[in-house]
Parts: sequence; structure tokens; C-alpha cells
Amino acid sequence: MLFLSVLLLVVAFVVGSLPLGHWLLGRAGVESRLNSAHNLGVENVWQRLGPRLAFASAGLDALKGLLAVLMASSLGPGHAAVMVGAGLLAYLGHLNPPRFLYGPTPPRGRGNLVLLGVLAGYAVTGALPLWLLLLPIAVFAAVMGYWGYVSAATLSALGVLAGVAALLPLDMGAKVALLGLGLAAAWRFKENVGRMLDGTEVRLGEDVPVAGKRDDVVVAAFMIHPMNLHDFWSAQRFGWLKPLVEKKLVSEKVVRQMADEMRPMKVGELRGIRTAQGKEIRCYLISAPLLPDRFRDNPELATRRAIEGARLARELGAEVFGLGAFWSVVGNKGVDVQAAVPEITITNGGAYTSGTIKAAIPGILKHFAETGRDLKAATAGIVGANGVVAFGIARTIAPQVGKIIMVGRDMEKLERSANTLRRANPNTEILTTTSYDTLPEADLIFSATSDPNPVIFPQHVKQGVWIFDEGRPADVDESVKNVPGVRVIPGGLVTPPGSMTTNIDLQFGVGNVPACLAETLIIAATGEHERKSLGPQTLTENINFFVQEAEKLGFRVVD
Repeated sequence: MLFLSVLLLVVAFVVGSLPLGHWLLGRAGVESRLNSAHNLGVENVWQRLGPRLAFASAGLDALKGLLAVLMASSLGPGHAAVMVGAGLLAYLGHLNPPRFLYGPTPPRGRGNLVLLGVLAGYAVTGALPLWLLLLPIAVFAAVMGYWGYVSAATLSALGVLAGVAALLPLDMGAKVALLGLGLAAAWRFKENVGRMLDGTEVRLGEDVPVAGKRDDVVVAAFMIHPMNLHDFWSAQRFGWLKPLVEKKLVSEKVVRQMADEMRPMKVGELRGIRTAQGKEIRCYLISAPLLPDRFRDNPELATRRAIEGARLARELGAEVFGLGAFWSVVGNKGVDVQAAVPEITITNGGAYTSGTIKAAIPGILKHFAETGRDLKAATAGIVGANGVVAFGIARTIAPQVGKIIMVGRDMEKLERSANTLRRANPNTEILTTTSYDTLPEADLIFSATSDPNPVIFPQHVKQGVWIFDEGRPADVDESVKNVPGVRVIPGGLVTPPGSMTTNIDLQFGVGNVPACLAETLIIAATGEHERKSLGPQTLTENINFFVQEAEKLGFRVVD
């Protein structure tokens, strides 16, 4: 009997793991993973595919739970624990099917219809009292009606079922299995709970945008990360950690270790972006909370998380996935990420970032000259000159100033870049250095480093200097603003068209986004996916394209 019981439990897991709904939708020519922007479910499939396929796939899922319990009931009376356990195993099989059935990315279904079939099986076989099975259904309906969150309703229903069952004179095995159902659901819905805390979980009946669903709505996704522990708390789901760290109950080391283990998650949304032509752009903010030093110390982990983020973006229904901040340099600046997830367009945002600089610099130089200072006699400091962006700035301003000081970390590379500028601009003095000590000579400073901390402090500037800060996070320390006459101009910031709102502080000012994020939005709005920025090279024609299209769509560079 023991062997048969174990065999029936294994069969229950296999039955639960059968991708019946997935196969049905596949035969209809539908990729089920892309028809729910958050999770599979009868409501989402109904909205996208209609009631016939929705109810058919839902019925197949419910049938799996019912069959698993019915087969276990063949053991006869007195085996309630095996029957309840069969329901648990069917649910676990649905949530964690063998990879050979789906490939590396199984559908992210909730399993509610499987649970309904399991409860029906318990009722038909008499494994549990009927009133006990009606109780979670009533709780589910009440929570759904009050709050609208399917995940919250499911967790509440299973929690009540397990709690009440624990007080009844039932077989201990049945009690443990019901507790297992609740725990399995809690683990499955942990991301949904995080979204509820962040304010991004979808309620029942809310229209969810998906790529290709509507002509007037496009969907993009953008990957972010915390720059420091303070940013870590900005996502409400992690807010509970803040007092524990402040009271030394949890160390920073533990938080960092936790961050290394966290897979990408949806932490925010950008809403209210509408182009001049009336097209709405929705953008999901995805984060794997790696701190900046981890990108340097463990690039393989960072690349793996970026690839996982791209896959999540695709499942959420996005058609373009942007890599922000330090994500933009992982995997050969996005090349490896695109190769791993070819089904979605990846961009590191480099072209429009360069474009915003190209658009902003003439105005900055014009305003500087209007103050009565002679550009041809001015000295310009270029900080981060080893980088592509900073060197592009140097190349743009070299014909217009008298002297350029190029500051970088790699002297050999600096000299090669400087020689290029010297040949093109023989009348401009070009100096190279790895020290910031010469910056006080500069009348203008253009900074574009990838350093997570400020690099320019009061001792590096003179009174009255103008600083164009392209760094993200900012290269200029806040204390620099206290130096008399200093003007700090944020670079690479863009205001999207419409009235953008977000649930998370991106720290770029109200209504602003970085240019790399704006590039992601522009690709989604125009459908020009071949313009994506990948690798270290940025094509001039793509820079010009984004500058022109941004203006047409209503994007405005912050100056």
C-alpha cells in the first residue's frame, strides 16, 4: 500500500505538470507566455484571446487538479492524507513543471484553476468536509471583491483553509498537506506580494498593455539598480529592512548577499507618457538590486541577471528592453544579452545619450559666451575622457575653445585620443592627465564618468566655472554648488511628452528620465528596432535619428 501511495503521489505531480493549457493555446498559434503581462490566468487570456480559449484552457487546468485527487481516491476510505497530498503535488507540478516540457522559461501561471480542481476533488471524494472547502471559496470572493488582487485573495483563502483545518480532528498528514498548499502558494506569490507593496500589481479587470495588443499603446521595459543602500529602500518591498540595518540587527554584508541572490523583479512603472501623435508609452521598471561594486567584482553575475531581466521584460509584454546605469556595460554593452534573448530588442541607450549631449552643448557654449567670456581663450576640462561619451564631448568642443584638459584613468589611451584631437584641431592646446589637480584651470568642465561616487569636489574647481555633469549618478559633489559663481548643469536628462508619473523615485527630478531610458521609449514608439544601441560603437546616423525623432515625438532635453 505504501508503494501504491507513493506512486499515486508521483503520478499526481506528473498530471499537475502537464502543460495542457499551454499546448491548447499553442495549437491555436498563440505563445501563452506573451498573453499575460504579469501571469497567465483566465481573465488575461479572455481579454486577449476571447472566452472560448480562455474557458477551455482554464477547464484543462482545473481537470488536472480534479484527476490527481480522484486517482488517489482509488486507495479507498481512510487515505485522506494521500488524497490531500495528491492535490498538493498536482499544484506543485503545475507551478514547477519539468523543464523538458516547456524549455528554460516555463509559463508563470498562478495555478488558481488547478487549486479549484483540487478543492472539487476533495469534495467529490469526501477527503475533507464540504463546509471546509466552501470556506476558502467564500474568503477568496470576499477579498477579491474588496481589494481586487487575485494573489491576495488566493493567499487569504488558503491561509484560512489551513488554519481552520489545523483546529479540526483531521489526519495529521492531511493537515500538513494543506499547510503545504498555503506555503507553496505563498512562495509562488512572493513577487505578487512585492508588487502589491510597490503599488504595481494588477487588479482584476484592469487593462494590461501587451506588445501588439493595441495600436495606440506600446510597451517597453527598463532595467535599473540601486546606487547605494538608501536606493535599496526606495522599493517598498524592501522597506522593512531599513530599520533592521539602522539598528544593526542586520548587517550591510547580509543585505549585499541577499541582493546577489535576488532575481530581477518588476518594481515600478512609468505612466502618462503620450507622444505628440497620441501614442501612449508604458514602461515597466525592472530591478535586480545589485550595488555598483558588484558589476565590477562579478560581471558574470551581472550579465546573468541582465539576461533574466530581459526574459522577464518579454513575459511582461514589452517589446524593447533598455539597460540603465551599470547594466548598460554588462555583457559587452548588451551584445551578450541580446544574443541570449533574441525575442526582444535590447538597447544600452548610447545613441540618444550622445544625441542629448550633441543637442545641449551648442546651447551651453552659446550661453557661456553671452556672459562676456571669450570661448577661444577658454579652457575646458573633460573628466572621464577615456570613455566614449566624454571623448565625443571633447571632439565637439575642441574647435571652439583654446585649451582642453583631458582627465582619465588610462594615460596611454588618453594620449591616443588626444593625438586624434590634435591632428583635427592644431590651434587648440590638448593636455592629458590622470590627476584632478589641473581642473581648477578650467572655465568649463564636462564630466561623464561611470563612477558610482562623486569625483569632482570644491578643491577641483574655481569660482565661476560652468560644469556640465553627464555622470549618472552625478559626478559633481553637492558641496561644489557652494563655491561662488559655480553653475552645475545636469546632462543627459530628458522630459518625455505627456504627464509622466511613477511610483518610484528615479532621482532625476520630477518628470525627467535619463537619455538611455528615453531611447528605449523612442524605439518602442517608432518601431525602429534596428536603431538599438549595442556594443561600444555608436553610429552617427543613429544619433541623428534619435535627436530628430525625439523632437517629433515631443521629448525635450533638459538644459
